[in-house]
Amino acid sequence: MITAFVLIHAEPGGVARLAEELAEVPGVAEVYSVAGDEDVVAVVRVRHHEELAEVVTTRVQAHPGVMATRTLIAFRAYSRRDLDELWAIGMEGS
Repeated sequence: MITAFVLIHAEPGGVARLAEELAEVPGVAEVYSVAGDEDVVAVVRVRHHEELAEVVTTRVQAHPGVMATRTLIAFRAYSRRDLDELWAIGMEGS
């Protein structure tokens, strides 16, 4: 599974509408309105890089209300469970 975070600058006043519409886009798993330099973050989860290109360029970047995007592709997920297991290494004999 390929996970990417698409950081989105939205048209002023259109954040809520854009977030709701992007949440319905196939390949978009989650959408957050955020504070900071970007207005919206869309989490994209797909099986193949070709699908990622399709979702980001055709469905998200071209969506009305999107002014600019920046995409971050995840290499590895570190869940809370994974972190707990890492900290437990070497603790078995304690």
